[in-house]
Amino acid sequence: MTSSDRILRTRLWRNGVLETEDFPFEDVSEYLGQADCLVWVDLCAPDPDHLDELARELGLVPQAVEDALARQERVKSIRYATHTFLTVYATRLATGDGVEPGHAPSLEVSRISAFILPRGVVTVRQDSGFDINEVVSRWDDNPDLMKFGVSALVHGLLDAVVDGHFEAVEVLDEAMEGLEDLLFDDRAPTTELQRQTYRIRRDLVELRRVVLPMREVVSAVVRHRKDLDSPAEMDPWYDDLYDHVLRASEWTESLRDMVTTIFETNLSLQDARLNTVMKKLTAWAAIIAVPTAVTGWFGQNVPYPGFAQPSGYILSVVVIVGFGVGLYISFKRRDWL
Repeated sequence: MTSSDRILRTRLWRNGVLETEDFPFEDVSEYLGQADCLVWVDLCAPDPDHLDELARELGLVPQAVEDALARQERVKSIRYATHTFLTVYATRLATGDGVEPGHAPSLEVSRISAFILPRGVVTVRQDSGFDINEVVSRWDDNPDLMKFGVSALVHGLLDAVVDGHFEAVEVLDEAMEGLEDLLFDDRAPTTELQRQTYRIRRDLVELRRVVLPMREVVSAVVRHRKDLDSPAEMDPWYDDLYDHVLRASEWTESLRDMVTTIFETNLSLQDARLNTVMKKLTAWAAIIAVPTAVTGWFGQNVPYPGFAQPSGYILSVVVIVGFGVGLYISFKRRDWL
């Protein structure tokens, strides 16, 4: 079991300096009561009774606890009398063994709920899909921010989530470029292009569902930071975070428009290719119809090698079958059949 998969993980900062981690669960409320302490508790796929015990100990609102345990919840931030509750979704795109070579990656989402207290943050993950070590590394990379309290913890959490959104958008953008190459490749199978377009369009819809509400979540956190005595030194960090949220939202919207354009362009190109094929077949049919009509009108039956002989019959059958199979293979390669 990795550190990201552990059911319970704790950390304690005192006066902005990391003092201990993985301390007993029973000490959480004691540390939260001390003015010079900053506490983080992470629960991965917690047992409902375990979370209820923590909620009673910390005075968490039952409705928020219920939302943290629910299977499906929208992205949101709610301010209660004793704490702030927020729910966000981390994203990643599976590009390993689970995805066939040449195919578009598949989007995976993981929900993270957080209870923001005056001197601590409790995160609840429903599974280990989101790597919490990424958040911890951000806190370790900026130890000077820990003296600013809870706002530094919340910023590190949201920054890791938003960066995950950016990575997902970048991978989808690269997949879109591959679609554009397939779009104008006459040799590319039409069904493969349609399948990849549908998968990317589906992932973009799911990504848009979790990225767009992040603007309201970050805005609400910024407004409520004053209730947590957040210093002005954290303002530039949150301004940069909000800018990243806006960029991810705008990029997602532009990709959504682009995949719609690719889908419509593909239909237009198929119609154009069908018209071209019909014109070619019609032209060849007209060319062949002239000698057929002339020989049929005059009843011409020119002797050929093997005329009136069994060998001639066999030769004619071989020619008919050979040309038929050749035309079938040629049409199949051009995706006309």
